[in-house]
Order: sequence, then C-alpha cells, then structure tokens
Amino acid sequence: MIALWAFALGALLAALWGTKAFFGLLLFPFWRRGGPFVLGVLGVLLSLTLHPDPWGPDLGRALTLSGRLEKGFLHTSRGLLYVHAYPPLLDGHYRLMGVLRRPRRPRNPGGFDEAGWLKGQGVFAVLERPKVLAYRPLEPGARGWVRAHLRANQSSEVSALAEALVLGDRRPLGTRVRVFRDAGLAHLMALSGLHLGLLAGAVIWAFGFLGRGRYLLALLAALGYLGLAGASPSLVRAFLMLLAWSGFALFGKGRPDPRRVLPAAFGLQLVLFPHSAYSLGFWLSYLAVAGLVFGLSALRVRGLGLALATPILATLPLVPILLDRFHQLPLGSALANLVAVPLAGVFLALAFLKGLGLVFLAPALEAVGQGLLFVAGFFSAGPKLPWGVIGPGGYLLYYAALLALFFAARGRLAWPRALLLVALSGLFSLAASRVPLLEVWQLDVGEGHATLVRLDPGPSLLIDAGPDWAGPRVVRALKALGLSQLDLLVLTHPDRDHTGGALAVLRALPVGRVLTNPAHPEDAALRTARLLDIPILRAGYGDRARLGSLWLFFWNPPEPLPEGDNARSLVTEVVWENRRVVVLGDLPTSGEGLLPERPADVLVASHHGAKNGTGPVALTRLRPRLALIGVGKNSFGHPDRATLRRILLHGARPLRTDLLGAVRVRLAP
Repeated sequence: MIALWAFALGALLAALWGTKAFFGLLLFPFWRRGGPFVLGVLGVLLSLTLHPDPWGPDLGRALTLSGRLEKGFLHTSRGLLYVHAYPPLLDGHYRLMGVLRRPRRPRNPGGFDEAGWLKGQGVFAVLERPKVLAYRPLEPGARGWVRAHLRANQSSEVSALAEALVLGDRRPLGTRVRVFRDAGLAHLMALSGLHLGLLAGAVIWAFGFLGRGRYLLALLAALGYLGLAGASPSLVRAFLMLLAWSGFALFGKGRPDPRRVLPAAFGLQLVLFPHSAYSLGFWLSYLAVAGLVFGLSALRVRGLGLALATPILATLPLVPILLDRFHQLPLGSALANLVAVPLAGVFLALAFLKGLGLVFLAPALEAVGQGLLFVAGFFSAGPKLPWGVIGPGGYLLYYAALLALFFAARGRLAWPRALLLVALSGLFSLAASRVPLLEVWQLDVGEGHATLVRLDPGPSLLIDAGPDWAGPRVVRALKALGLSQLDLLVLTHPDRDHTGGALAVLRALPVGRVLTNPAHPEDAALRTARLLDIPILRAGYGDRARLGSLWLFFWNPPEPLPEGDNARSLVTEVVWENRRVVVLGDLPTSGEGLLPERPADVLVASHHGAKNGTGPVALTRLRPRLALIGVGKNSFGHPDRATLRRILLHGARPLRTDLLGAVRVRLAP
C-alpha cells in the first residue's frame, strides 16, 4: 500500500506540472479552473488503489477456461491470466483445464520475479500445468500477415530480429536478447519513440498535401500500430507524447514543451494503465526520455556533441536500475548506441516497408540486420561493471547527485556546491559499503545444499552448490550479490545434491581454490577445476586455514563411519571476530562427538533437517541461535519433525528455505 501511495504522489506531481499540455487544447477554460488537474489526480489515486483481481476466489482450484492465447497470456471473459506450460503453447484459441496459483516472488537473489513481471501487465494469477481440451489456431489477421512478410526470403536470425523490433515479439530471438542486453542495447528491443517517430514522420512527409490533416493521419497510423504491436508501456508513452505534439500542430499551437509533455504523459498513462506503475519498462522508458529532455535542455549541445551526449544522457538516469536488476553495466554502451541506434533506425524502416509487402527489400534488410547483430555481439563481449543489489539508500544518493549536476547545468546551483553534493553522495555510499559485516546466505536450491559465507567487504566462500539444475540459479544469486569472483569453493562430500551445481559455478566465475575432504573422489567437479587450473586442497580433521580476516576450521571425521559418504562430510567452521558459523554438510549424529564445544551464532543443519542429523550432541556443543535448513520438495520427510523439535528445545530458531526462499543472516563484529 505504501508503494501505491508513493506512485500516487508521483502522479500528482506529474499532473500538477504538465497536464495543461494535453487538456489545454480543447479544455483550456476548464483547465484554468483546475478541473483537469483534479480529475487527473483522482483518476490516478483510484486506479492505483483499486486493482481488480477476478481470480482471488478460485486460487488453488482446478478450472476450465476458454480464450485467446497470445505470447503466453490467456484473454478470457473474466480477465487476463498467464499460462505456465512447458513447452510453451502456440498462440491460438484454447479451452484449457488447470490449477490457478498466485505469481511467485524470487526465491533467491537475482531470481526471476514472476509476480513483479506479471503485475506490471495487470495479471494476478497463473494457470499451472494446463491440459489442452480444445485448440484452434489464430486467424492470420494483420499481425500474422506482417509476420509472414517479415519472414519471407529472410534468414532466421534477421527475421527474428525484425519480429522483435516491429511486432515486439522477442520469443524467436531466444538467447540473442541477452546479447543485446549485455551490449547495452536492450532498449532497441522495446517498441518506443523510434518506431512511432519513423512511422509518423513517414506519414507526415508522404501526405504533406493534406496540410494540417496529415498530423491527424499520423496519429491514426500510430494508433493502428499500437493495436498491431500491443500496448507496451514504452509504446504507450511514445504515443501519448506524439498525441501532444500532433495535437498542437493540428490546432496551430506550435510545438509543445517536452518538459511539460513528459510528466503529463506520465500522469495520463497511470490513469489509463495503472498496472504500468509496476512495470520495469515503464520506468526505464520515462527515465531515459527524462534524461534526454531535461539533459539536452540544460546542456544545449549541437552537432557531434549532440550525437555523443544523447546515449549518455539517456543512460545516466537508468544506471542504478540496470545495476540493481541486471547486476552489470556495459562500459561501452554509449559507443555501442552511437553505432547501433542509426543502424537500428535504417533496419526498422526497411522492416516496416517489408512488413507492408515490399518483399524485394529482403537483401537490404538482411545486410543491415546482420550488421546490427554483429555490432551487438561485438559490444556484448566488452568490459562490464559488475554490481549487486542496490537498496533504497543507494538510489537516493545516486539521484541526489544526478539532480545536483542537473541544477548546476541549468545555472540554478553553483558548480562548487553541486560537486560537493556529488562528493558527499559518493562518500556516504563508500562509508556504508566499508562497514564490515559477516553475511550468511542459505540459498534455495530445492532438495540440495548451498551456503554462501562472505565478509562484506572482504573474502567469500561457497560451501556446496546444490544439484545440477540449480547451478545457473546459484550463479545468478552470486552475481546479484555483487560477487565477480569466489575466493573458495568448499565441496563437503560428493553427493550430487551438493556438488552438481559446482560445474556451473566453476565455469561462470573465477574461483581461487577448491577445497574438499581427503576421501572425495575425482568427480566431474574436481576434473573441471583441474581443467581450469584451479588449485584443489584437501582438509582433514582439525585442519585450519585463513581467508583474509576469516579463519576456517574443519572437523570431518578422521575415520570412516558406517554411514558412507555422509559420514565423511566436511564440517566447516567460519570464525570472524567473535562470530561463528558452522556448516554441518550431511554429517550424521554418529560423528557429532568430534565437534568443538563452543557456541555458534549460526548453524546450518545437517542433511536438510534429516532425522539422523543435527542431533542433541551437536546442538548441546554448539548452542546455536539460528539453525538454517536447506530443503525443498522431497519424498524423505525432510525436515524431520523430531529434528525441528530438537532445534527449538535447544533454544535455536529454525529457518527453512522451502518456506522462506533464500535465508540471509548478517552478523556484526
């Protein structure tokens, strides 16, 4: 609710600043009495606080639904929902039976936020495991007709790029979308002002003989394209700004001030599409254009300076969001945009014409498309600034510094004071990042184990990496936490639910050393480490090592116990200042007598909370305050009720990944 009212306040300010640009044309007397302002504010407040959810009563129930499926979204008479199916269902008319559930929040740092993504599109429910009862393909229609022409006589990669840029359908591009993102060119995939500008400009030029009527025709063409490609947030923003510009031209009012049009479009879009407030594309689109509109008005550059400043000004307001969401910033993105944006404009113009039926343009479209793909691939391999999740304080400090620079460029703030504010923001940010904390993450890898222990700032170690399928999940989590390298990877024992994900970690991040117990066989994880020239260490009972200011102690049983590999599991104790973290791996109760008798702040329970682990001996000797349990859906009964009772009786609080997702614990000195 706080977020909703924050959006409402932003919309109120937008309406206060710029609503005249839209309503002043036909309702100027009404505007002078404040009518549009009042209506705009009331509309925003109502639309943001009244989100209709037609699916609430049916969550968890099996339903049979009929509707039109496009891009994974089922349009029904009751409302819109997302269909989760693998492999994805083809577009068409369906009758489906499945179970409704709420969209999921991310389970780990860097995980996919299904709930946030769907909320930004006004979707509140997911149809899980659908069974197809009836199917009828979609009629070709205008969209199918354009798609067919884009694909005609074209290579698969260029036709996929054309479909993404013209129709907004990125699915045929597959992993190439990531290439554009890594090059800092992800905005080319968003339908926006470039598209409508080309379309409207072509119509105005071609129908110049109509006089002012050509502006109305341009608006109608833009509206038709909006219906063809879909009302994405960035395209709606571009249409609203075009509406203001064309409206002023149509009525002979000159050119509207874009500094007023932009906030007016912001407020009006929230009234028309309230769910846009939760869309990442909405904020990226408005912030990028705001950087251009206000930045260029402050700098007043021309010619080559304008060409160089444009990508920089469009990127500056996006930096914290890009770092927070994608955890890296391509350092060559400004140069990449300088080359790619003009190329994309030519490609888009050719694709528009070919989509309208001029198939003979296929060779030209192929050449330009291959050039654009080459540019994206070239710059995607360039250097990147890695970063982790950014908190509210980080956003506040960054935008405070950016606003100080803007007001200085506008002459409203002396440059020495502006630079002082920028320096203070940087100092506060550095000071906050230099306060040392011992951070423990029990990652959610299902029925597996992965514990990250790191000193922030300082060294980091990952104890196990979960099963094979969870490897990419672990890598995303590490990158989301700002780790560009890993100092130590500990493999407690060779069970696949502990070591399977290690292959992905070793291939994705530089790892300083791999450490395991003396009996660990030469499995795939160790073979991969040797191929990558990563030193492999073996630790026995009572061994210790130092990792920066962290001390590591190892307590695996020196003699084989009857439980097999689990009994040889490497127990890792991490000590920093007066803080202790103990990770038991899969140690059975028969080996707990070898554990040191000293209190631990955090204990990572043995074997996913199994009955034969984390027994009274370990709990008595370690006296933990928190017990982290890495567990997922399983048929073994983990975590065992008796184990949970033991943990509670010994005064510890159990925290389970199957209920909470990834668990984070921060320990001060």
